Amino acid sequence: MNILITSAGRRVSLVKAFKNELKKLVPISNVFTVDYEPELSAACYESDKSFPVPKAEDLNYIDSLLNICIENDIKLIIPTIDTELLVLAKNKNMFLDKGIIIIVSSVDFVLKCRDKHKIHDFFVKNNIQVAKEYSRSDYKFPLFLKPYDGSRSVDNFIIKRKEDLNSMHLENEKLMFLEYLDQDLYEEFTCDMYYDKDNKLKCVVPRKRIEIRDGEVNKGITKKNIIIDFSKKHLSHINGAIGCLTVQFFKHKVNEQIIGIEINPRFGGGFPLTYLAGANYVKWILEEYLFNKEIDEQFDCWKNNLLMLRYDNEILVNDFEH
Repeated sequence: MNILITSAGRRVSLVKAFKNELKKLVPISNVFTVDYEPELSAACYESDKSFPVPKAEDLNYIDSLLNICIENDIKLIIPTIDTELLVLAKNKNMFLDKGIIIIVSSVDFVLKCRDKHKIHDFFVKNNIQVAKEYSRSDYKFPLFLKPYDGSRSVDNFIIKRKEDLNSMHLENEKLMFLEYLDQDLYEEFTCDMYYDKDNKLKCVVPRKRIEIRDGEVNKGITKKNIIIDFSKKHLSHINGAIGCLTVQFFKHKVNEQIIGIEINPRFGGGFPLTYLAGANYVKWILEEYLFNKEIDEQFDCWKNNLLMLRYDNEILVNDFEH
């Protein structure tokens, strides 16, 4: 019962978590990884074995991934980045025919998450407020601009006055012109949510984002707050959603108004905080999909106010040539 983590990159903590939990359940097992350049991936050195694959947009990506799974007796695939989710969702049944399960949400839901216009519509349909979106001819400063299909905070801009808005912003058709949510008034939370095989919400762990680096939380703290019951009320079931979803909210510091921002249907970079707080999504995935075990009802017994401060560490490889 080997598993594979794709686009491993620097996700060392996620690899360690899966190794820890898998070997408890199946001592003779392996956690493998793939990456475009595994020799330059820290997480690939942490895994039991790694393999090179083309980039997700390459026409040979799926065949390469499938061959690796068949040759190495892999039963479960864990995706980690936005750009691979759609192609994996579209090919989920091909892998399933070979006895390989990809932990990825449905094509329809992945498409919603990849388009921030659609995920705003999804929030509204579920009675969750969203930031106001302006037209290019009628807007109000300050503005927040971001691509409707972006990730990792790439090409996000805060525009506080007319002089900050330039032709590049106006001509980039991918940029959404949004109401700016002042962080003096709002706190930003990323929630790790676990959805079982039946698309039912089993756990919510809000992580307050204290400091971000390269679009990923660098300092964060778990918080048991109003967002938990809010999520259970509005997002108790999402058609097509499975595994770990990262859902981003802003919460007003005074009146506790909650605004939905976006959803990424995958493990987020800050998930290790949730795991170390006691919400064991890794174990639940293994139990659900390898052992056909049902997940218990709502789990809330994770540590509140657990602070995570991240730092850089080194992996050294002797006699390396590049």
